[in-house]
Amino acid sequence: MARVLVGVKRVIDYAVKIRVKPDKSGVVTDGVKHGLNPFDEIAVEEAVRLKEKKIASEVIAVSCGIPQAQESLRTALAMGADRAVHVEVPQAQYDTLLPLHVSKMLARVAVDEKADIVIVGKQAIDDDSNQTAQMTAAILGWPQATFASEVTVADGNVLVKREVDGGLETVKVKLPAVISADLRLNEPRYATLPNIMKAKKKPIKKLTAADVGVDLAPRQQVLSVEDPPTRQAGSVVPDVDTLITKLKEKGHL
Repeated sequence: MARVLVGVKRVIDYAVKIRVKPDKSGVVTDGVKHGLNPFDEIAVEEAVRLKEKKIASEVIAVSCGIPQAQESLRTALAMGADRAVHVEVPQAQYDTLLPLHVSKMLARVAVDEKADIVIVGKQAIDDDSNQTAQMTAAILGWPQATFASEVTVADGNVLVKREVDGGLETVKVKLPAVISADLRLNEPRYATLPNIMKAKKKPIKKLTAADVGVDLAPRQQVLSVEDPPTRQAGSVVPDVDTLITKLKEKGHL
């Protein structure tokens, strides 16, 4: 049976109104509600379902981040993951952490844990990068199937139905492989109180970036983070000629 590695990320809760810091260096995170990235929650659910179908022998949740990332790992454990790995990153370095750094760490843990399938959410709702799955596959040299809306594992292959602009595309890749979960892949379960209590006793292995051989030196610099411009009120025009005139006045034509 396959061993499944699931990447999870702690992000600001989707219902929170994001506020930019006064110095425009980032967004306010202190005292703000956080939770498990919704797409990663879908990835965890899919991994647990593979175990329930006797396709996977073990589900290992992995997170790369500050100490509070263990909260998201505990959520994954409560959903059904067997154990977890936390690659701890200091806050100062976490502020400049890129998908490439995370991909390198995930790839190394996948090799060390002898994983057959790596599943991550297609993107995190904080930076919306949509890069980690692709980069992890490239680093490992494994085939990838992104934006999965249906996953079938059989005979050493993974059949993935993925959403594309024109509809649905079905791809077949050999194991080991990297999969990214899309919104319609499944409906994640709620963690029950007994499972939440059990999750507190499940092991979390702690590592550092140095332990997995990843240099966390920043590769880009954020110059400024700003709120999007306030949308201006629209107006109704009587005819096309007036519309064209107004567009020309505003320099759009």
